[in-house]
Amino acid sequence: TPPDRPAAGHPPLEGEGKARATPLARRLAREAGIALSTVSGTGPYGRVVKADIDAALSSLLEGEVSAKRTEGVASGGAAQFSTALAPTPVEATPPDRPVAGHPPLKGEGDVLRLFEQGSYDLVPHDNMRKTIARRLVEAKTTIPHFYLTLDCELDALLALRTQINAAAPVKKTDKGDAPAYKLSVNDMVIKAMAMALKAVPDANASWTESAMVKHKHADVGVAVSIPGGLITPIIRHADEKTLSTISNEMKDLASRARSRKLKPEEYQGGTTAVSNLGMFGIKDFAAVINPPHATILAVGAGEERAVVKNGEIKIATVMSVTLSTDHRAVDGALGAELLVAFKNLLENPMGLLV
Repeated sequence: TPPDRPAAGHPPLEGEGKARATPLARRLAREAGIALSTVSGTGPYGRVVKADIDAALSSLLEGEVSAKRTEGVASGGAAQFSTALAPTPVEATPPDRPVAGHPPLKGEGDVLRLFEQGSYDLVPHDNMRKTIARRLVEAKTTIPHFYLTLDCELDALLALRTQINAAAPVKKTDKGDAPAYKLSVNDMVIKAMAMALKAVPDANASWTESAMVKHKHADVGVAVSIPGGLITPIIRHADEKTLSTISNEMKDLASRARSRKLKPEEYQGGTTAVSNLGMFGIKDFAAVINPPHATILAVGAGEERAVVKNGEIKIATVMSVTLSTDHRAVDGALGAELLVAFKNLLENPMGLLV
């Protein structure tokens, strides 16, 4: 029987002139980026079956080569799948098929097959995690992010915070007497960001395909980590509120966020956001914009650093902040103007009391 024709009495096999394979094996090979002609079939008449693909994929992932070279490659050699070394030529991969050695991870099965059965637990996504994932993908694929970073000296702000907290009146609570407020650095960051947006109103915007939305108020969302995800409750009209009001409102919102008792209007919308990881000692990072916002401020840890002032080296408490902007609405120059306004408010914090 000629090699390209099935034996007499045997029904024609799929893909005459090509490597013979079951439909399932052909599909698995295509998804894994494995050329069928490199796999030795163990099925009837040398047909490639699912077990052959599983074996080839296992060898490929372990960095071993179990498949033979295709025609046109020196006989007796092995196809090289490692991307770290210059590859030996193998059968050309069609443009709609991934390069061998890089199987696509499209579904749960594609991921799970890379790990030993029983070596993991599956935790189903809840609606919050699905929503977060969808919005992050939307943000990173549709918003042209642009990043700006500045260092802010905090010594004056920390001194002012200490004075304000020391002057807090005492109030009666169920747990006894307590100060009426206790400001955090983040409370002052929220206020400064809101006031900076009012000082640079063109940056207080949202992009739409037909028009720019110019906001009249500075509504600042604050990222709060909760079990299973992240939520961003909003301080409305933050530029108009006192620091003590912002502080108490933020504590209430964060508490109800962690117990998942926020109302939709308390976390939907807003005109910007603040994400603070300074409490973890993170020096700096860049945050993902939360649509429809055009900006988000990532706040790092305050730390003592050597700074040069008037030709002398001194120690100052410095905090790095990074502003992510939607470049369609807030370009580099406008974002820089906003970030400088924010820095000036932090370094001259009496302006936060106006």
